Amino acid sequence: MKLPGHDAIARQADEHLVTHRVKLPKKVVERPIRQVGKRLVMALAVLVATALIVYVDRDGYNDNSDGSVDLLDAFYYATVTLSTTGYGDITPVSDGARLTNIFVITPLRVLFLIILVGTTLEVLTERTREEWRLNRWRSTLRDHTVVVGFGTKGRSAIQTVCATGLKREQVVVVDPSAKAIDAATAEGYVGVVGDATRSEVLKWAEVHKARQIIVAPQRDDTSVLVTLTARQINRSAKIVAAVREEENAPLLKQSGADAVITSSGAAGRLLGLSVLSPAAGMVMEDLIQQGSGLDMVERPVVRGEVGRKPRDTDDLVVSVVRGHRVLGYDDPSVGTLQLTDRLITIVRASPGARVTPDSRPLPHD
Repeated sequence: MKLPGHDAIARQADEHLVTHRVKLPKKVVERPIRQVGKRLVMALAVLVATALIVYVDRDGYNDNSDGSVDLLDAFYYATVTLSTTGYGDITPVSDGARLTNIFVITPLRVLFLIILVGTTLEVLTERTREEWRLNRWRSTLRDHTVVVGFGTKGRSAIQTVCATGLKREQVVVVDPSAKAIDAATAEGYVGVVGDATRSEVLKWAEVHKARQIIVAPQRDDTSVLVTLTARQINRSAKIVAAVREEENAPLLKQSGADAVITSSGAAGRLLGLSVLSPAAGMVMEDLIQQGSGLDMVERPVVRGEVGRKPRDTDDLVVSVVRGHRVLGYDDPSVGTLQLTDRLITIVRASPGARVTPDSRPLPHD
C-alpha cells in the first residue's frame, strides 16, 4: 500500500484550510479592483480639476486666515466643497467666482458624489445579485454531477459526460485551487473552492443531491478521503474514482466507490495495445472519446428486443448488464434478453442524436 501516513494527510488538510466559497459561471467582466481603481482616478481627476478652477480664479475668493488663496488653499477648498463639508473659511466673494461655483463647482460636486456613492451602491447590488443567484442555484439544482479535481483527468471526464448531452450548469467542480475554479467557471461550470476531503465543502457543492460524483484529485490518499466523505453524505450516488497506483484500487472500492479507474495502468495497457496493434489502439482511443467516431454507451433493452439474443439486435452489443453482473455478449448464461437487462453497445456518434447513458449505480454484492 502506497498511501502516505496520517501525519502527511493531516499536513495536507492544514495546507488546504482555505475559506471555501461557491463561484457561479458568469460573463467575462472587468475585475472589481480595476473598476474601483478607475472610479478613484475619476474622483481624483474631478478633485484636481476643481482645485485648478479655483486657483485660476483665486482673486475672487477670500481666505479668512490671510486673505489670499494659494494652490494649497485651492485644493483645500475643493476637498471640503466636493465632500459637502464646507467649513466656510474660504468663500467666493466676487460675482465671477460665485457664478463659477453655481455652474461648474456644483456639477463637479454632484459628479464626485455620484462616483463615490455609485461605487458603494454597485458593490452592494452585485453582492445582492450574487446571493440571489446562489440561492436560486441551490434551490433548483438536482441530480447534478460533482467533479472533484479540475486537472487533466477531471477536465477529460467533464468533456466526456458533457459530450453525451449533460448541460454545463449541471456540473459542479470542487478544487482547492482558486485558479482552477476560475478556469472552470470560465468554461461555464459552477465551481467550489475548498478541500473536498471536508464534508462542509462537499455540502456546499450539494453532494447530497448529486446523481454522480467523479473523484479525480492528484493524490491517491485524497481520493480515498474524498470517496469516504462523499459516500457518507450521499448513499445512492454513483461514485467513480481515479487512482494512480493499481494496489490502491481495492481501498477505493472499500471506501464506497462504484468504479475505480487506474490512470497509470489504463495508460500503460493502451500503450501496450498500440504497440501490438496500432489500429486496435486507435479504435480504443476512439471509443473513449465521446461525441466523435465510435461511442460506447449503455442503454436499456427495448420491448422489441426481449426474447432475442444479443447478436440479433440492431446495435453491436458488447456486454449485457443483468442485475449486478456484467456478462459478455457470448456468455451462455445470458440466453435471451430480458426487459430488465441493460446493453453496453458500440454505436456511431452522431452530433444530432446523442445517447445519454444511464448513470444509476449498479447494486452492490
